[in-house]
Amino acid sequence: MDTQSTIAAQAYAAVRPATAATPSQGDLSSSVADVATDFAATLQSAEMTAQGAMQGDADSHSLVHALAQSQLAVETVVTVRDKVVEAYQEILRMPV
Repeated sequence: MDTQSTIAAQAYAAVRPATAATPSQGDLSSSVADVATDFAATLQSAEMTAQGAMQGDADSHSLVHALAQSQLAVETVVTVRDKVVEAYQEILRMPV
């Protein structure tokens, strides 16, 4: 095995995979608050870009990008909400 492939394998092993969970430093409430803040910022950014496009200040590419980001954020929040409601209903169905 040549040295370049060994170095590449070591560098690959040293990098954390993109699918690995990030270690949590705070509690759940601060994490939820951070997610809510990011969600609001994403929607506000998309709204500002849409207003800029209506006024002729933003190009169509940035408008499409902002709308795609906001759509993804809303779909993610709806999915999380559905999972929370489903878990709550499952807890209610548990025998006492």
